[in-house]
Amino acid sequence: MIKVEKSFVEQMFSLKDKVALVTGATGALGGAVAKAFAYQGAKVVLTGRNLGKLQEIKAEFALDSLGCEIISGDPAIESDASKIIEYAASKLGRLDILAVCHGYNKPKDILEQSVEEWQTIMDADLKSVYVISKLSASQMVKQKSGGKIIITSSARSKMGMKGYTGYCASKGGCDLMVQSMASDLAPHGITVNSVNPTVFRSDLTEWMFDKESAVYQNFLKRLPIGRLGEVEDFVGLFSFLASKASDFLTAGNYDATGGYWGN
Repeated sequence: MIKVEKSFVEQMFSLKDKVALVTGATGALGGAVAKAFAYQGAKVVLTGRNLGKLQEIKAEFALDSLGCEIISGDPAIESDASKIIEYAASKLGRLDILAVCHGYNKPKDILEQSVEEWQTIMDADLKSVYVISKLSASQMVKQKSGGKIIITSSARSKMGMKGYTGYCASKGGCDLMVQSMASDLAPHGITVNSVNPTVFRSDLTEWMFDKESAVYQNFLKRLPIGRLGEVEDFVGLFSFLASKASDFLTAGNYDATGGYWGN
Protein backbone atom coordinates (compact mmCIF):
# COMPACT_ATOMS: atom_id res chain seq x y z
CA MET A 1 0.00 0.00 0.00
CA ILE A 2 1.30 3.46 -0.90
CA LYS A 3 2.04 5.30 2.32
CA VAL A 4 1.30 8.93 1.65
CA GLU A 5 -1.60 10.75 3.24
CA LYS A 6 -3.79 13.09 1.23
CA SER A 7 -4.06 15.49 4.15
CA PHE A 8 -0.26 15.70 4.45
CA VAL A 9 0.22 16.37 0.75
CA GLU A 10 -2.47 19.03 0.72
CA GLN A 11 -0.96 20.82 3.73
CA MET A 12 2.76 20.09 3.46
CA PHE A 13 3.69 23.53 2.09
CA SER A 14 1.29 25.48 4.32
CA LEU A 15 2.62 28.17 6.66
CA LYS A 16 -0.83 29.20 7.85
CA ASP A 17 -0.75 30.64 11.39
CA LYS A 18 2.96 29.94 11.83
CA VAL A 19 4.93 32.74 13.48
CA ALA A 20 7.95 33.77 11.44
CA LEU A 21 10.72 36.21 12.31
CA VAL A 22 12.59 37.67 9.34
CA THR A 23 15.84 39.56 9.89
CA GLY A 24 17.17 41.98 7.31
CA ALA A 25 13.57 42.68 6.38
CA THR A 26 14.44 46.12 4.98
CA GLY A 27 16.61 44.49 2.31
CA ALA A 28 15.44 43.14 -1.04
CA LEU A 29 15.62 39.47 -0.08
CA GLY A 30 14.32 39.85 3.47
CA GLY A 31 11.38 41.94 2.34
CA ALA A 32 10.45 39.42 -0.35
CA VAL A 33 10.72 36.44 2.01
CA ALA A 34 8.64 38.21 4.67
CA LYS A 35 5.94 39.12 2.18
CA ALA A 36 5.86 35.59 0.76
CA PHE A 37 5.44 34.13 4.25
CA ALA A 38 2.60 36.58 4.91
CA TYR A 39 0.88 35.69 1.62
CA GLN A 40 1.07 32.06 2.75
CA GLY A 41 -0.79 32.85 5.94
CA ALA A 42 2.10 33.15 8.38
CA LYS A 43 2.16 35.80 11.10
CA VAL A 44 5.36 37.69 10.45
CA VAL A 45 7.66 39.83 12.54
CA LEU A 46 10.04 42.02 10.57
CA THR A 47 13.28 43.27 12.04
CA GLY A 48 16.19 45.38 10.87
CA ARG A 49 18.29 48.25 12.17
CA ASN A 50 16.34 51.03 10.42
CA LEU A 51 13.00 51.66 12.11
CA GLY A 52 11.91 54.17 9.45
CA LYS A 53 12.33 51.62 6.67
CA LEU A 54 10.50 48.99 8.71
CA GLN A 55 7.58 51.38 9.09
CA GLU A 56 7.56 51.95 5.31
CA ILE A 57 7.45 48.20 4.71
CA LYS A 58 4.63 47.76 7.21
CA ALA A 59 2.66 50.38 5.26
CA GLU A 60 3.41 48.54 2.02
CA PHE A 61 2.13 45.30 3.57
CA ALA A 62 -1.08 47.07 4.55
CA LEU A 63 -1.66 48.14 0.93
CA ASP A 64 -1.76 44.43 0.07
CA SER A 65 -4.06 43.69 3.03
CA LEU A 66 -1.21 41.97 4.88
CA GLY A 67 -0.41 42.45 8.53
CA CYS A 68 3.00 42.35 10.19
CA GLU A 69 4.78 43.34 13.37
CA ILE A 70 8.02 45.32 13.32
CA ILE A 71 10.87 45.85 15.76
CA SER A 72 14.25 47.43 15.15
CA GLY A 73 17.53 46.10 16.47
CA ASP A 74 20.97 44.74 15.63
CA PRO A 75 21.08 40.91 15.68
CA ALA A 76 24.82 41.00 16.44
CA ILE A 77 24.10 42.63 19.82
CA GLU A 78 22.83 40.03 22.27
CA SER A 79 20.59 42.45 24.17
CA ASP A 80 18.98 43.61 20.91
CA ALA A 81 18.51 40.04 19.73
CA SER A 82 16.92 39.08 23.07
CA LYS A 83 14.56 42.05 22.78
CA ILE A 84 13.56 40.99 19.25
CA ILE A 85 12.84 37.37 20.21
CA GLU A 86 10.94 38.37 23.34
CA TYR A 87 8.85 40.83 21.32
CA ALA A 88 7.92 38.21 18.72
CA ALA A 89 7.04 35.59 21.31
CA SER A 90 5.04 37.95 23.53
CA LYS A 91 3.26 39.72 20.66
CA LEU A 92 2.31 36.61 18.68
CA GLY A 93 2.52 33.93 21.33
CA ARG A 94 5.36 31.84 19.96
CA LEU A 95 8.11 31.55 17.36
CA ASP A 96 8.06 28.81 14.71
CA ILE A 97 10.33 30.07 11.93
CA LEU A 98 13.48 32.16 11.80
CA ALA A 99 14.61 33.43 8.39
CA VAL A 100 17.99 35.17 8.58
CA CYS A 101 18.22 37.53 5.59
CA HIS A 102 20.60 40.24 6.74
CA GLY A 103 24.20 40.64 5.61
CA TYR A 104 27.06 43.00 4.89
CA ASN A 105 30.18 43.20 2.77
CA LYS A 106 32.96 45.68 2.13
CA PRO A 107 35.22 44.18 -0.55
CA LYS A 108 38.89 45.03 -0.20
CA ASP A 109 42.27 43.46 -0.83
CA ILE A 110 43.64 41.91 2.36
CA LEU A 111 46.63 44.27 2.23
CA GLU A 112 44.29 47.27 2.23
CA GLN A 113 41.52 46.15 4.56
CA SER A 114 41.92 46.99 8.22
CA VAL A 115 41.42 44.40 10.92
CA GLU A 116 38.50 46.51 12.18
CA GLU A 117 36.77 46.38 8.76
CA TRP A 118 37.29 42.62 8.59
CA GLN A 119 35.84 42.24 12.08
CA THR A 120 32.79 44.29 11.12
CA ILE A 121 32.08 41.84 8.28
CA MET A 122 32.52 38.86 10.59
CA ASP A 123 30.21 40.38 13.21
CA ALA A 124 27.53 41.22 10.65
CA ASP A 125 27.62 37.95 8.70
CA LEU A 126 28.65 35.34 11.28
CA LYS A 127 28.41 36.47 14.91
CA SER A 128 24.96 37.97 14.35
CA VAL A 129 23.74 34.72 12.78
CA TYR A 130 24.98 32.77 15.78
CA VAL A 131 23.37 35.14 18.28
CA ILE A 132 19.91 35.41 16.69
CA SER A 133 19.83 31.67 15.88
CA LYS A 134 20.85 30.67 19.40
CA LEU A 135 18.20 32.84 21.04
CA SER A 136 15.51 31.80 18.55
CA ALA A 137 16.35 28.15 19.12
CA SER A 138 16.10 28.65 22.89
CA GLN A 139 12.59 30.05 22.44
CA MET A 140 11.62 27.14 20.17
CA VAL A 141 12.95 24.61 22.68
CA LYS A 142 10.82 26.19 25.43
CA GLN A 143 7.75 25.71 23.24
CA LYS A 144 8.52 21.97 22.76
CA SER A 145 7.05 21.90 19.25
CA GLY A 146 10.10 22.14 17.00
CA GLY A 147 10.91 24.89 14.55
CA LYS A 148 12.65 25.96 11.37
CA ILE A 149 15.78 28.06 11.03
CA ILE A 150 16.76 29.18 7.52
CA ILE A 151 19.93 31.20 7.07
CA THR A 152 21.06 33.18 4.05
CA SER A 153 24.61 32.21 3.17
CA SER A 154 26.19 32.73 -0.24
CA ALA A 155 27.64 31.12 -3.35
CA ARG A 156 30.88 32.56 -2.00
CA SER A 157 30.84 30.23 1.03
CA LYS A 158 32.66 27.55 -0.95
CA MET A 159 34.57 29.58 -3.54
CA GLY A 160 37.04 32.32 -2.67
CA MET A 161 37.31 35.59 -4.56
CA LYS A 162 39.77 38.45 -4.76
CA GLY A 163 38.88 41.16 -2.26
CA TYR A 164 36.46 38.91 -0.38
CA THR A 165 38.70 37.61 2.42
CA GLY A 166 36.23 38.68 5.11
CA TYR A 167 33.02 37.84 3.28
CA CYS A 168 34.06 34.39 2.04
CA ALA A 169 35.42 33.48 5.47
CA SER A 170 32.19 34.57 7.16
CA LYS A 171 29.98 32.64 4.75
CA GLY A 172 32.17 29.54 4.83
CA GLY A 173 31.94 29.64 8.61
CA CYS A 174 28.20 30.17 8.32
CA ASP A 175 27.75 26.97 6.31
CA LEU A 176 29.69 24.92 8.85
CA MET A 177 27.81 26.58 11.69
CA VAL A 178 24.52 25.58 10.05
CA GLN A 179 25.65 21.96 9.95
CA SER A 180 26.78 22.05 13.58
CA MET A 181 23.66 23.84 14.85
CA ALA A 182 21.51 21.33 13.01
CA SER A 183 23.21 18.50 14.91
CA ASP A 184 22.69 20.27 18.25
CA LEU A 185 19.04 21.13 17.60
CA ALA A 186 17.78 18.00 15.82
CA PRO A 187 16.81 16.29 19.13
CA HIS A 188 14.46 19.24 19.73
CA GLY A 189 12.74 18.91 16.36
CA ILE A 190 14.38 22.07 15.00
CA THR A 191 15.81 21.97 11.49
CA VAL A 192 18.60 24.31 10.39
CA ASN A 193 19.48 24.92 6.74
CA SER A 194 21.07 27.61 4.61
CA VAL A 195 20.13 29.08 1.25
CA ASN A 196 23.23 29.92 -0.78
CA PRO A 197 22.30 32.44 -3.49
CA THR A 198 24.29 33.95 -6.29
CA VAL A 199 24.13 37.69 -7.00
CA PHE A 200 20.53 38.91 -7.04
CA ARG A 201 18.95 42.23 -7.89
CA SER A 202 18.76 44.83 -5.11
CA ASP A 203 19.44 48.53 -4.66
CA LEU A 204 23.08 47.65 -3.98
CA THR A 205 23.54 45.36 -7.00
CA GLU A 206 21.38 47.07 -9.63
CA TRP A 207 24.54 48.39 -11.34
CA MET A 208 25.55 44.79 -12.13
CA PHE A 209 22.44 44.19 -14.23
CA ASP A 210 23.48 46.34 -17.19
CA LYS A 211 23.49 43.66 -19.89
CA GLU A 212 26.02 45.59 -21.94
CA SER A 213 28.55 45.86 -19.13
CA ALA A 214 31.69 43.75 -18.80
CA VAL A 215 30.68 42.86 -15.23
CA TYR A 216 27.36 41.38 -16.36
CA GLN A 217 28.93 39.51 -19.27
CA ASN A 218 31.60 38.06 -17.00
CA PHE A 219 29.00 36.80 -14.55
CA LEU A 220 27.06 35.10 -17.33
CA LYS A 221 30.12 33.04 -18.24
CA ARG A 222 29.90 31.43 -14.82
CA LEU A 223 26.11 31.02 -14.61
CA PRO A 224 24.80 28.15 -16.76
CA ILE A 225 21.23 29.31 -16.17
CA GLY A 226 22.03 32.35 -18.30
CA ARG A 227 21.03 35.27 -16.06
CA LEU A 228 21.61 36.82 -12.67
CA GLY A 229 19.18 36.22 -9.82
CA GLU A 230 15.97 37.94 -8.80
CA VAL A 231 14.59 37.79 -5.26
CA GLU A 232 11.63 35.75 -6.53
CA ASP A 233 14.10 32.97 -7.42
CA PHE A 234 14.76 32.29 -3.72
CA VAL A 235 11.33 32.74 -2.16
CA GLY A 236 10.25 29.18 -3.02
CA LEU A 237 13.28 27.64 -1.35
CA PHE A 238 12.75 29.66 1.82
CA SER A 239 9.08 28.68 1.88
CA PHE A 240 9.90 25.02 1.33
CA LEU A 241 12.49 24.98 4.13
CA ALA A 242 9.98 26.70 6.44
CA SER A 243 7.25 24.15 5.75
CA LYS A 244 6.51 20.58 6.85
CA ALA A 245 7.57 19.36 3.42
CA SER A 246 11.20 19.77 4.54
CA ASP A 247 10.89 18.11 7.97
CA PHE A 248 13.51 15.44 7.13
CA LEU A 249 16.00 17.96 5.74
CA THR A 250 18.51 19.57 8.07
CA ALA A 251 22.20 20.63 7.99
CA GLY A 252 21.87 21.46 4.29
CA ASN A 253 23.63 24.25 2.39
CA TYR A 254 21.27 24.62 -0.55
CA ASP A 255 22.66 25.65 -3.91
CA ALA A 256 20.73 28.64 -5.26
CA THR A 257 23.53 29.78 -7.56
CA GLY A 258 22.04 29.31 -11.01
CA GLY A 259 24.53 26.49 -11.60
CA TYR A 260 27.63 28.41 -10.50
CA TRP A 261 28.78 25.71 -8.08
CA GLY A 262 28.54 23.06 -10.77
CA ASN A 263 30.18 25.06 -13.55
